[in-house]
Amino acid sequence: MPKHQRFYELCFCLMTPQSSAVHASMVQTELEKMDFLAKGQDVVDVLRAPDKYIRFHHTKHRRLHRAREQWSVLEAVLDDSTISEQERRNSLRELVDGFGMKEASHFLRNIGHRGLAIIDRHLLTNLVTCGVYEEIPSVSTIKRYEDVERSFTAYCVAIGIDMDEIDLLFWCAQTGHILK
Repeated sequence: MPKHQRFYELCFCLMTPQSSAVHASMVQTELEKMDFLAKGQDVVDVLRAPDKYIRFHHTKHRRLHRAREQWSVLEAVLDDSTISEQERRNSLRELVDGFGMKEASHFLRNIGHRGLAIIDRHLLTNLVTCGVYEEIPSVSTIKRYEDVERSFTAYCVAIGIDMDEIDLLFWCAQTGHILK
């Protein structure tokens, strides 16, 4: 993936919380057309357009600009071959305003990194359905997120299906489509 494209994937992942992934993808395309990385223009109107509405557009607008300003630092983290995927995710979580464990994992998966769980409601619902949990577990802390990720990894090993592949299957089963 071209390096500049990674920036727009970051933008996509900043926009998805509490908003439609389809809308976030549409805005991502619009940001690319505008050359937002190079120009850094005001994009609030793009975020609040009714056909691709992004909730909390003022907050997300600020986060997009902050990510743009620190992009060279973020690229260094992405290009650092001496750290593990978990360390990379933790660095992004700490550096990117708006990134928690899920968003950092989502971003890394979208740019080609593997072996990190995107623990969202789709995955949690399916882990209950598959008998990994009796009820949807909390992932409200980093430790709980990592505990669920370990359980999900163990489940994937037990059934012999790669984590990234079953996560995509679960997403598709819940949403009816594959977006990225």
